Amino acid sequence: MKIPSKIKVGHKKYSVQKIKMIPGVRGRIYYGSELILIATHGAGGYKYTKKEMYNTFWHELTHAILDDMGSKLEQDEKFVSNFSDRLANAINSAKFET
Repeated sequence: MKIPSKIKVGHKKYSVQKIKMIPGVRGRIYYGSELILIATHGAGGYKYTKKEMYNTFWHELTHAILDDMGSKLEQDEKFVSNFSDRLANAINSAKFET
């Protein structure tokens, strides 16, 4: 479960950074500055697990993709959460032939 440091969505090239804390949320996307932030800690010093940070990355990436598509669903947190959770699980379950 690796989180990239950069990712391209449409014409935007997002930098992905882990930071200690983002008040009230696990992640945040800044479309204008092409930046995705992933928190490593939550309230009370709780340290997010690698899986939690990985899922947060997919959540923020889903926002980026929907924004690139011009979809109104980009603002729908319930949809974004449900979709990104399923996407992360599908990617984790992928098996590749060698």
